Amino acid sequence: MAKLILSMDNLQLKDIALNKERTTIGRKPHNDIQIDNLAISGEHAVVITILNDSFLEDIGSTNGTFVNGQAVKKHFLQNGDTIELGKYRLKYVNDAPPPASAPDFERTMILRPGQVVKPAEGVSDEPKPTPMQAPPVAPPPPPPPSTTLSVVGVIKVLSGGNAGKELELTKSLTTLGKPGVQVAVIARRPLGYFMTHVEGATFPIVNGVSLDAQPRKLIDHDIVELAGTKMEFFIKS
Repeated sequence: MAKLILSMDNLQLKDIALNKERTTIGRKPHNDIQIDNLAISGEHAVVITILNDSFLEDIGSTNGTFVNGQAVKKHFLQNGDTIELGKYRLKYVNDAPPPASAPDFERTMILRPGQVVKPAEGVSDEPKPTPMQAPPVAPPPPPPPSTTLSVVGVIKVLSGGNAGKELELTKSLTTLGKPGVQVAVIARRPLGYFMTHVEGATFPIVNGVSLDAQPRKLIDHDIVELAGTKMEFFIKS
C-alpha cells in the first residue's frame, strides 16, 4: 500500500497510509494530514488514490504546492517523489511490484492448473503401473474466479468538435477533461466503471446531478457533462 512519510528538517514525524480515495492536507483540524503551520493553507492539497495510483492536486493554497522543487497544480505521483509544503516534506512511497499482467492491467490468457492437454496421437495417457508406483496425486484446486471486468465500456462524445468520436475504456485508468479546467478519471474495476473528480472547481455532472468527492459507478447510457462537453457512457455489446 502506498504511503506518505511526513518529515521536517530531516526528522521523520509519521507515516500516513493512503488507504482512502481522498486524503486531504492542510492546517485545519478536519484534514487527514494536519500540519499546524501558518505557511500551510487551511485546505492546502489533496491526494486522490485510485487502485495503485495516486494524484496530487493543489486546491488553491496561498503559498503553493511543490514536488521535487517544481510548483504543481496537479501531479501524478511516482515512488520517491517529495511533496514540499513550507518547511515540511511528504515523501511518496509506493514500492509495490506491478501486477503480473500488462501495464494497463489487461489480462493475458494463460494455461491454468488442472487443464487437460490432449496426448499426442498414438500415445496413451494411461499411467503405466509398476510395483513401486506412488499413489496418485490429488489434482490442484480450481483457480479462483477471474477478477477482470468481462465487459468493455465506451465513452461517446455527443457535443463539440469531437462529436461522434468513441473511446473504448480498456485501461485501468482513463483521464478525461481539460487540465486546469476540469479533469476526471474513469477507473475500470471488477465491479464496473467508476468516475472520480480529480481537478477543477466544479464537479462533473452525470444525468443532471453533480458528483461529489466519492467515486460514482457508471451505468449503461449515463450522460456525462465534463469540461463543457457532453458524453454518453455505454457498454459495448
